[in-house]
Amino acid sequence: MSERLSGRRIALLIEEGFAAREVLDPIAQLRGEGAEVIVAAPSTRAPYRDKTGAVSLEAGTTAGALRAAALDALILPGGHAPDRLRMRPAVIDLVTDAMAAGLPVGAICHGPQVLITANVLRGRTLTCWPSIAIDVTNAGGLYMDRPFVRDGNLITARKGDDVPAFLEALINAMLGVPAPTRR
Repeated sequence: MSERLSGRRIALLIEEGFAAREVLDPIAQLRGEGAEVIVAAPSTRAPYRDKTGAVSLEAGTTAGALRAAALDALILPGGHAPDRLRMRPAVIDLVTDAMAAGLPVGAICHGPQVLITANVLRGRTLTCWPSIAIDVTNAGGLYMDRPFVRDGNLITARKGDDVPAFLEALINAMLGVPAPTRR
């Protein structure tokens, strides 16, 4: 077990209908790296179910109780949850503050829907689930169909299968490793 993220606090936002693999895999890997992973949601009611109804999770805190200044990174998994999360002012405030502070912000699959609502994509390069690529473009982002894209502090992935590469890019961003130069 590595400890390269020891002392780091990462918030992972969930809502009803989250994509289980995009939540459980990051929790396991980041905790395995020594990070404190905080599962947050609009409320601490229990449980939140994944989009299949097979996996349930409880939130340890609310998005409204979190402050970007107390975090080292923020993750927005996909599934149906982002469509619900984007309707929550506390979530949008947290995302806006995290992006403004330059924290590593990761979004998987439909997670960029929250970034669209937070109005933080103009001029940014990212990837996402193909069905929301037009929404990303309409929000001023540059869509690329790649397993993951890192644009400064913004790290995005298309789907659950891309989570391992996404997590490595997120970890590198947290450790201050510069993003590779694109040609």
